[in-house]
Amino acid sequence: MRAPSAPFLLSVALHLGGLTLTAALATAQLPREAGTTTYKIDALDTAHGDREFVYLWPERAPGAVGDEPLDRPKITIYRAPKGEANGAAVVVCPGGGYRVVASDHEGKQVADWLNGLGVSAFVLQYRLGPRYHHPAPLQDAQRALRLVRARAVDWGVDPSRVGLLGFSAGGHLTATAGTHFDAGDAAAADPVERLGSRPDFLVLCYPVITLKPGISHSGSRENLLDEDADPALVESLSNETQVTAQTPPTFLWHTSEDTGVVPENSILFYRALRRAGVPAELHIFAKGPHGIGMAPGDPAASAWPRLCSNWMQAMGFLGW
Repeated sequence: MRAPSAPFLLSVALHLGGLTLTAALATAQLPREAGTTTYKIDALDTAHGDREFVYLWPERAPGAVGDEPLDRPKITIYRAPKGEANGAAVVVCPGGGYRVVASDHEGKQVADWLNGLGVSAFVLQYRLGPRYHHPAPLQDAQRALRLVRARAVDWGVDPSRVGLLGFSAGGHLTATAGTHFDAGDAAAADPVERLGSRPDFLVLCYPVITLKPGISHSGSRENLLDEDADPALVESLSNETQVTAQTPPTFLWHTSEDTGVVPENSILFYRALRRAGVPAELHIFAKGPHGIGMAPGDPAASAWPRLCSNWMQAMGFLGW
């Protein structure tokens, strides 16, 4: 389907309870243009022009309350260029506090970068609050992973190398899918539902991780959950409490200056991964506000795509 002056840098090491983090200090503040976009961020993803997309369900999604575009979750397809594709695939979850989707600088631009690595990308439009609450976004992310595997031959991807990448609230959705998954229902009438929903790897970019007071991003929590949410559900969706040895290998990055979603979120998840013996890599950069996306022009944080691609290659996900 078709949709309508260089700063001086000083490298330092931070040690936190046995955790080694990398950071960079700069004499200049974050460039004004870093992470910006002229695209109007809204609840509906329209950042991709006439690029091919697929609805996650051919009819109504589970729990749909209407038939408007916002009721029909979808993935927009960015196939890796022929001759450069290595078979890896990544479903991209833009952020937006579970209220809107930042689908240009946390979606389209990320998909273009992934294509440059030979990775096919699929930008997810998931259902949002206040129209939808949990479990709708999680159902959408799980279905997207199953669908990419179901269409692996059509889209030229390896169903055993399908990752999930998310920013901010999309990072929370990514971490949730990485800690709440199943092997599929072998008896399902829908062949897509017979496939597993476990991501093969996670990339978490300044993610919301916990929903517990004090560290959580309150807006994301309010949009994801009902006001009277059961404390047991809050615990279940505080993803640092859900990590096991089966949680996928994870790459995380954050900035120390992020006051929108504080870096303790990434630290909590990293520590949980370490305790469970899950391969993980975390980078915390000294400078940069929340929501900087690919961080173009930033002297330090703009290194995260290279660090991430190095990690994916070292872990064997790029097939090189």
